[in-house]
Order: sequence, then C-alpha cells, then structure tokens
Amino acid sequence: MIPAILAQIGLPLLIKAVGAGLDALDNPVAKTAAKGLRDMENLVGQGAVDATALAEANRHAEALMRAELKHDSAVIRAVNKTIRAEISSGDAYVRRWRPSFGYAVALTWIMMMGAIAAAIVLTPAEAPAIIAALVNTSPIWGVALAVLGISVVKRSSDKRFEG
Repeated sequence: MIPAILAQIGLPLLIKAVGAGLDALDNPVAKTAAKGLRDMENLVGQGAVDATALAEANRHAEALMRAELKHDSAVIRAVNKTIRAEISSGDAYVRRWRPSFGYAVALTWIMMMGAIAAAIVLTPAEAPAIIAALVNTSPIWGVALAVLGISVVKRSSDKRFEG
C-alpha cells in the first residue's frame, strides 16, 4: 500500500526519500547510491529531466506497484481460503489448532520470562548479557506473536459472522 502511495506522489519524492535512507547507512555502496539519487534529484529540480520522461517513469512505477498489489491480493485470498477451509473442517484438530497454538505461545512466553527473571535475580552481574541475548529472540517471537495475532483477529471476525 505504501509503495502505491509513493508511486502516485511521484518519482521525485521517492528519489528524495530513498536517497536520504541510503545516505544514513554506513556503507560505501549506499553512500554512492545516495549521491547518485541526490544528483538525479538536482537534475529533476533544475528541469533537466523532461516532464514527459518523468511522467513516463511515474507511470512505470505505478504499473509496478499495481502488479505488486495484485500479487499481494492473491496471496491474501489464498490465506483466507485456507483459514476458511480450516474452520469448516470436520477434523477437530484442524478446527482447534489456533487455540492450541495460542496456549503453546502463552505457556512458552511465561516460561521464558520466568526463567529470564529468575536468572537476572539470581545472577544480577549477568543481567546485561541476559538482556542482550533476549534481544536475539525477537525475530522468533515476532513471527509467533504475528501468527497468534492474525489468528485472534480472524477468529474474532469469524465469531461476528457466526453469531
């Protein structure tokens, strides 16, 4: 959705935003790309780039974003179809996997936080290392909590349609 909005706003804003983002990175390739984008931004600002060419570039960006949006929509439709198939399934496990997953995530979260709290209380000198190690679990918890969140939202909307 954000790329589609950026494509509508236009290439000059996109050049500026991407250039600023790349310039913030501490990487020689990113710095070179940022300089190239700044140069392009200056050319556009000075009118050195033909308005027709700029409009054509915007049209290409919009077409690319439409294609991405079409792909994302197809993926979402497939996911929704799968969820609907789970709900209508006669198999009890298929219908109950979401609550089971929720309980498993909650139990794992409680056990992990309890262990971390105990480790910090029992070995306060190791607290910075324990907290630093906890940061490394963020991607795993991000995925688990995202799946759980989607499951809760989907089940809530299912209940609205059922009742």
